[in-house]
Amino acid sequence: MDQTPNLKLPYIMPSQAQKHVTHNEALRLLDAVVHLSVKSRIQTGAPIGPLSGERHIVASPATGLWVGKDGMIAFFIDDGWSFVTVAKGWLAYVEDEGRLLVFNGTEWEVTGSVPDSLSLSMLGVQATADAINRFAISSEASLFNNAGAGHQIKVNKQAATNTASLLFQSNWTGHAEMGLNGDNNFSIKVGDDVGNWREAVKVDRATGNVAVGSIWPETRLHVDGPIRPASFAIADLPSAAAHGAGAMVFVNNASTGPQMVYSNGSGWLSMRTGAAIT
Repeated sequence: MDQTPNLKLPYIMPSQAQKHVTHNEALRLLDAVVHLSVKSRIQTGAPIGPLSGERHIVASPATGLWVGKDGMIAFFIDDGWSFVTVAKGWLAYVEDEGRLLVFNGTEWEVTGSVPDSLSLSMLGVQATADAINRFAISSEASLFNNAGAGHQIKVNKQAATNTASLLFQSNWTGHAEMGLNGDNNFSIKVGDDVGNWREAVKVDRATGNVAVGSIWPETRLHVDGPIRPASFAIADLPSAAAHGAGAMVFVNNASTGPQMVYSNGSGWLSMRTGAAIT
């Protein structure tokens, strides 16, 4: 073996004449590659007026004095260009970019850069992820932006009896949850401070019927309990035309007593008599 395996520095052989030549050649190589800092990695040909010791990563396609040296380290010494073949794991600081690069065996890449495709078992952003919460983030806000059109956030579950939901907590205690909770119908639940949960709204996925309370929606709107519309004095009634036929409110000072009234599209009528409310 007449050279070192990694940097390819020449050995001084036994009984070799002019040992200083081999020694100086090794020094030149060390000076070229140790603490490697290159001017640039975009030059395809030798620059004009290089300084002694100047180094470059040769860009493709190499031309002129650098032809055939693509990807190598070109260093200027003793009024000429010499070249070193790089190896996997070498580091180089690129001066005109202000970045540290590493050679991966094929190309130079920025150290610490995130690859275009990344797969992680868990990730914490200013937070600690765990086996259950594999993605955890502590932040004032989170932004999921579009890429030129719409945007969807998908929450997928394995089976109908599982849960796919958004859970809203205060000091780690849940107080509201919406999603597919134990079946495939959308629902909203609320919880008190001691963990008692109540179903507030359920939507039948087959019909679109809505239930308020813990009942199954048998009609378009099914309320489990009394309902209370807004209460108005006659002088304060909103426009019946603006709210449309079928709108209902409670009038608290009608001449025939407090009562429910409905809009026929132009005026408010008594539910008792069908007469205009006065």
